[in-house]
Amino acid sequence: MLILTRKSGETIRIGDSIAVTVLEIKGNQIRLGIAAPRDVAVDREEVAMRKKAEQDTRQDTK
Repeated sequence: MLILTRKSGETIRIGDSIAVTVLEIKGNQIRLGIAAPRDVAVDREEVAMRKKAEQDTRQDTK
C-alpha cells in the first residue's frame, strides 16, 4: 500500500486516466473527487462488496 499526504485541493494521479482530488478536510472526514473513465467502476468498498456478492449469487443460480 502506498501512503501519501495531500492537502485540500491537491490531486493524486493513478495511471493516465484517473485523478483523485482532496476537496475538503473537515475534522476526521475528507471529501474526495474522483475523475475516471466511464468504463472504470468507482464505488465505496461496501458497495463494491455488495455488488460482487449479488453477482456471485446470480452466477450460483445458473
